[in-house]
Amino acid sequence: MTLAFDFIGIVTGDLPASLAFYRSLGVDVPDGQEGAPHVEARLPGGMTLAWDPVETVRGFIPGYELPAGENRIGFAFRAESPEEVDRVYARIVAADERAGQTKPWDAPWGQRYATVLDPDGNSIDLYAPLPAPSSGEPPAAS
Repeated sequence: MTLAFDFIGIVTGDLPASLAFYRSLGVDVPDGQEGAPHVEARLPGGMTLAWDPVETVRGFIPGYELPAGENRIGFAFRAESPEEVDRVYARIVAADERAGQTKPWDAPWGQRYATVLDPDGNSIDLYAPLPAPSSGEPPAAS
């Protein structure tokens, strides 16, 4: 038997807000699912991203509570350019200033990087490769 990792599940305290957030990142979430007990979206490459409201999880784990704290799980979205990282970050923070975790910066590993939080406090990294420096030196952090 060979197992294949093909599913990521998010338990959410606010399904409509979570779906709207991931749609803003380009995830093709079917419309009209805001009141559903379970929602799935197929990602490029075949992985499934799914959401279960707390009430659904309590149906099979009585008394379930969302874990507290940040960075319970982390996701990363690759952008096509460093400028896109800045645009997506700005758009998400404009919609909800609480979503801004780490403003876009040039990371020493050669990526434009930013972090936002989804409505449940999960860490979402946005990144894009920086242009190769002409001097052969790694890009400086800003």
